[in-house]
Amino acid sequence: MRIFSAFFAVCVLFAGCSKSASARGTGAVHFEVTDAVPLLQEEKDSGVSPEVIKLHNVLNLMSELFKAEVTVSKSDEKLFLQDLNDVLQEESSFRSDDLSVLYLIDKKHSVSSAYVPKDLVPLVKNPLFNINRNDLSLRPDAYSALNELAGAAQKDGITLLVSSTYRSYDYQKNLFEKWVRIDGLEEAERESARPGTSQHQLGSAIDFGSITDDFAETEMGQWIYENASDYGWSLSFPNGYEDVTGYRWECWHFRYIGKTACKFQNKWFCGVQQYMLEFIDAWKKA
Repeated sequence: MRIFSAFFAVCVLFAGCSKSASARGTGAVHFEVTDAVPLLQEEKDSGVSPEVIKLHNVLNLMSELFKAEVTVSKSDEKLFLQDLNDVLQEESSFRSDDLSVLYLIDKKHSVSSAYVPKDLVPLVKNPLFNINRNDLSLRPDAYSALNELAGAAQKDGITLLVSSTYRSYDYQKNLFEKWVRIDGLEEAERESARPGTSQHQLGSAIDFGSITDDFAETEMGQWIYENASDYGWSLSFPNGYEDVTGYRWECWHFRYIGKTACKFQNKWFCGVQQYMLEFIDAWKKA
């Protein structure tokens, strides 16, 4: 795996995205799927499969921002549903006694103050990756995926630095209140989650490196951009998508969602985690 520039890495991350109105983020690649077909009432009696009807219904439920960029052509419906089924199959292989690795958590979807991931694994000093604190931990599947990611990075001469992982509700509450004091409420809302709405509380998100914008220009940042999705890690808050994710660009923040979900995200959802997780959440509820 060669090291490319951060610009090219972002291009790779967002390949397969429709950007017809105005390019979002740095190096976004234009891709447009045409012939999107709205649900017609007569489909119910026309022999169209229940899954296709459900797909039309769910896509119609999505936000206008989503529908402006993510469409599935009639000719691609079967392939899309096959890929979706692969994601759900992979999801079923993870432990069932905790929240799904695809659980939707954002400014509108939260977890309780009492929620703690099961069997959190402490991160300790080790030969695979560096840590900058002694209070870091991850849910077991994310921990295993971190080791795989870090091992691949080392083969390319990169040692990852893990700077933040699981955060409790109370930790996030104190952190959010600190940023409100420093930057004011409006700015704090752009860069810090309210308690109960942080991906970090799920125990499957990592902040790498310096936790600053210049992380994208480092060798570590460039390597992660290029390779993270191959190991199930997805950039949560991409550049130019604040109106979608609710947060400004965070080049250091990656969430473990699984390898198949990463492929699904990059192929059909503009490489945008939020779009995919919103769709899967709506699909399950439909």
